[in-house]
Amino acid sequence: MEWNDRFMQVFTAAVYRFHEQGRMGAEQFFLPGEQAFLASMGYMPQEMYDYVADYATLGDPTPSSILLIAAARRAFFLTNQRGIMGGAVQLKESDIPRESDEFQDIAYLPRIIRKAEAKLHGTLPRNLMFYCEKDRAFLRTHGDIAPADFLYAVWAAHGDRQKVISYVLRMMKEEAQTKGDLTINEEMKA
Repeated sequence: MEWNDRFMQVFTAAVYRFHEQGRMGAEQFFLPGEQAFLASMGYMPQEMYDYVADYATLGDPTPSSILLIAAARRAFFLTNQRGIMGGAVQLKESDIPRESDEFQDIAYLPRIIRKAEAKLHGTLPRNLMFYCEKDRAFLRTHGDIAPADFLYAVWAAHGDRQKVISYVLRMMKEEAQTKGDLTINEEMKA
């Protein structure tokens, strides 16, 4: 079975379990085989649990978004980290910029960039989640950026945050142009 199919099996079973059992600690929530599978792709149980809980209670993020985020983390883990967990130190929440911090007058951008870097490296603090509700709102309103695309942009930037800022600004411009084109087309039909 391919890893993505196994991932979706684990996710689906976890959502069902969440509805049946409710909230509990992530370490106790996943079966030993599920935990071993998640570790094989560089995932901590808490990372998957956060997505399961949000999907089970809010219906967002979608399973396809969760899978694509996992694909980015897995690819980074297998290529850049050579499939070895450990090495990197878990960040503290104080290592992550505040929500009000800005890059080029865009609040929250420093925070989501740092969270994406930590997600890729497997060092995100346990109490934070990449693509939480605020991340989702930010990416949707700043270029309608898919979370996995944002992770790949952060990865490709190799720590150069200006490249990520440029990417976000470009996506915002493209979205504005697309919305403008749609408005013009709708006016022409009327």
